[in-house]
Amino acid sequence: MLETAFRTHACDDLTSKEVEKEVTLAGWVDRRRDHGGLIFIDLRDRFGITQIVTDPELSGGAHKIFENARPEWVLQISGKVRARPDGQTNKKMTTGEIEVLVSEVKILNEAETSPFEIAEEHDENEEVRMKFRYLDLRRKRMQRNLVLRHQVLQATRKFFYEKKFVEIETPILIKGTPEGAREYIVPSRVHPGKFYVLPQSPQQLKQLSMVAGFDRYMQIARCFRDEDQRGDRQPEFTQMDLEMSFVDAEDVMKINEEALLSIVKECRPDAKISAEKFPRFTFDEAMNRFGKDSPDIRIPLEIVDVSKECENCGFGIFADAVKNGGVVKVLRVQNGANFSRKEIDALEEAAKIYGAKGLAWIKISEKFEGVPAAKLGEDLTKKIAEKVGGEKGDILLFAADKWEVACESLGAVRIAAAEKLELLKDKENEFAFCWITDFPMFKKDEETGEIGAVHHPFTRPKKEDEELLNSNPLATKAEAYDIVLNGYEIGGGSVRIHESNLQKKIFDILKVSDEDAERRFGHILKAFTFGAPPHAGIAWGIDRFVMLLAGEPNIREVIAFPKTNRAEDLMLGAPDIVPKSQLEELEIKSTTKIGEQKDSRCE
Repeated sequence: MLETAFRTHACDDLTSKEVEKEVTLAGWVDRRRDHGGLIFIDLRDRFGITQIVTDPELSGGAHKIFENARPEWVLQISGKVRARPDGQTNKKMTTGEIEVLVSEVKILNEAETSPFEIAEEHDENEEVRMKFRYLDLRRKRMQRNLVLRHQVLQATRKFFYEKKFVEIETPILIKGTPEGAREYIVPSRVHPGKFYVLPQSPQQLKQLSMVAGFDRYMQIARCFRDEDQRGDRQPEFTQMDLEMSFVDAEDVMKINEEALLSIVKECRPDAKISAEKFPRFTFDEAMNRFGKDSPDIRIPLEIVDVSKECENCGFGIFADAVKNGGVVKVLRVQNGANFSRKEIDALEEAAKIYGAKGLAWIKISEKFEGVPAAKLGEDLTKKIAEKVGGEKGDILLFAADKWEVACESLGAVRIAAAEKLELLKDKENEFAFCWITDFPMFKKDEETGEIGAVHHPFTRPKKEDEELLNSNPLATKAEAYDIVLNGYEIGGGSVRIHESNLQKKIFDILKVSDEDAERRFGHILKAFTFGAPPHAGIAWGIDRFVMLLAGEPNIREVIAFPKTNRAEDLMLGAPDIVPKSQLEELEIKSTTKIGEQKDSRCE
């Protein structure tokens, strides 16, 4: 019961127990039905819907108001709860056994016709939904999603508070902390010509919290990245940020498994969890088997390497790939032999996105069909089919290229084939977590030849690989780990470097000079000289996590006021220009011509 000055009950409170009770409700008109005498309105608030009714003989002036009421009007009604007539109950509704016979009604606010229907959802243009987001948020779907998000945040805090974590808020205006993505910058009026940046994450600040002795830190943190948008990205997003002292990777992974299981069970008790103990795959294993370092392990398709079988084979494309240091990989798709040429071409287009030159195929029917089969010969084709478990009715899809291209292109084909065959149709309510470990420590830019950090420069190399830092840094594995759910990376972390000498060695490999290191990271390097404990951490993408729990296609559906895929807020009209006087105060000059901006404030 939510009794206030405007109501005695919420719109989901009333049941048969309240029959004959006088009540007052307030909410929006969800639907109105005129039965030529009685008028029914479904009154909606955040909590639910109650059916209210006026009778011209019993409701007096209230009935006249109901004749004129329209969807989304805001009403306050008073009346008596009564049982619905036999055969008119609705077991799907909490309030489905009763209705309220109205004796008095007040119009709290009328409403213009909405740009889209709120009681029923259709395929409205997303830009219209974003422009009128406050109306979109009235819908059941959006309210359900935001309540779920609230529950996830509450369950997250509850879990970690009980594990003796301290939530520490870190600043939004900070110094640039290069972490691989473009940053938003904020000019300083007090310090002309200088800028703050909005944090990509609290990475260095949470490490400094470990130096400060807090031992167990967590934060629901707002983060910002000025990068191209996707369905699972926003310019501003929310992380569950975590750091722990005196731990190794196993400690961090263990407590995160406990947390994620606890949250899913509390917030989605109807869901199926594939495994209580999350399976683990090294980066190399994930790429080799699934073609992706964030695999959806619900898909029962795996990639197999047949490079050895294709050495010096009769099919030049395969043989040349192996000869030139590449690989030949194959994906067996059960019951795929009936794919049409058009469908195979669509799979090939998915492969080409990741650099594949094409997609070779062999269908297994009464005989082997396809160009590779003719070139490889009956015996070798049969040997390859047996290696991958191929049976009559299957199709074998091949990629022959550099290792990374072959893996990623078949990884994309794996997902596309699963969608085509609806392999996840009965698994929408299943949550399959897994860990990806042993990432490369460094990567080489193919264009510049420069070596960069795969994660961030404070990630620790695996102990057994530290000697490789001197001889072969690109072979070094990182003490890093990602948590993956249903094909999405929802979190990533690592054990950190806490010794100055090891940190200097990493900077040397990355060609960060002593002067540059001091300018960019001097604060944290200095902190490490005052007794930094061994520490490690992780961050979850809350938006992605909630998106998956809600079964939504993108994170915009679980964020109250998101940006479009062009990083625009259509409701508020942001980004916007600012008055010329304000730019001058900040000593900033816009390069956009005044005429192009079309705003008198810039004149």
